[in-house]
Amino acid sequence: MRVLSDAFIPELPNPYRGKVRENYDLADGSRIIIATDRLSAFDRILTSIPDKGHVLTQTARYWFEATKDICPNHVIAYPDPNVVIGKRLDILPVEIVVRGYLAGTTGTSLLTLYKKGERTMYGLDLPDGMKDNQVLPHPVITPTSKAFDGGHDEPLTPADIVEKGLLTKEQWEQVSNYALALFKRGQELAAKRGLILVDTKYEFGTDENGRILLADEIHTPDSSRYWIADSYDAAFQAGSRPKSFDKDFIRAWVVERCDPYKDDIPAIPQELVEETAAVYRTGYETITGERFVPDTTGETVLERVRNNLKRYFVSS
Repeated sequence: MRVLSDAFIPELPNPYRGKVRENYDLADGSRIIIATDRLSAFDRILTSIPDKGHVLTQTARYWFEATKDICPNHVIAYPDPNVVIGKRLDILPVEIVVRGYLAGTTGTSLLTLYKKGERTMYGLDLPDGMKDNQVLPHPVITPTSKAFDGGHDEPLTPADIVEKGLLTKEQWEQVSNYALALFKRGQELAAKRGLILVDTKYEFGTDENGRILLADEIHTPDSSRYWIADSYDAAFQAGSRPKSFDKDFIRAWVVERCDPYKDDIPAIPQELVEETAAVYRTGYETITGERFVPDTTGETVLERVRNNLKRYFVSS
C-alpha cells in the first residue's frame, strides 16, 4: 500500500514532528506542513491510513477557501496533495472546540464528563436527563489548554483563559466569534451535503503584527465529527451512534478493548485500516462534492512529496 507514515526530509530546514504532521520552518517566515497518514487519538498514534494525509490536506483546502471571508487563514500555497505552505504563526495556547451535540469519546468531551456526573463544565451548565448524542440548545465552545510535546489537553473556562493570561479578553472574544461563525458556516454547508457537523476543533495563531489567523486544518474528518444526517433520528431513538465517516469509530473500537490513556493499544486490524481509508475518501467526496483521485506519481508517496518540495531544499 502507498502509505506516508513518516515524512522526514533531511534537506529541509528546522524540522518539527507533530502527531500527524511534519513541519519545517523556512527562512522567509513560512512553514512547510506535510500531512502524513498517521492516525492520532487519545494523545497517541494508533496506526496509519492510506490516503489520509491527502484527504486531510485537500478537505482543509476546500474549507479554507469556503471560510476565508469569515476568518483569515495561514495558507500560502499547495505544492503537493499532502502539503501546505503556510505562514508561520505563534500558535495560541488554547485549543477551541465547538460542539453542537452531547457527544464524544475522549476524556475532555462533554459526553464523557456528563456520564461521570458532571453538570458544570467549561463554564457551562447542563441539565440532568440528557441523552447520548442529543443536540444542544445552541453550539457551545469547550476550550482546552493546548498541549505541546505530547502533553495532555486540559479543560478550561473562559474565565480561566483570561485570568491565567493565556489570551487577553479581546483575543478571547475575537477567537470565540471566529469559531462560532466558522462552525455555523460548516454546519450550513455540511447540511447541504446530507451531513451533520457535530463538533470540531480550531487552532488559531498570531502573525508578526499580532493578527489572529486560522491555522492547522479546518472541518476535516480528523478535526471534526460528522454524522450522516438521515441516520441521526433512528440512531438517537435507539440510543446508538449515528453513522459517521470520521475516525470516531476507530476510537470506539479501541475504547471497547482497553483504557486508551493507560493500556497498550491493541493492533488495529488490517480490514479496519482499509475500511477507514475508504471512509476518509468517501468523506472527502461527500464534503467537497469532488471525486477523490489519488496522486500515484513517484515510486512512493514520500518520493513524490520530496520531488515537489525540492525548491525548498537547503544546501549542506
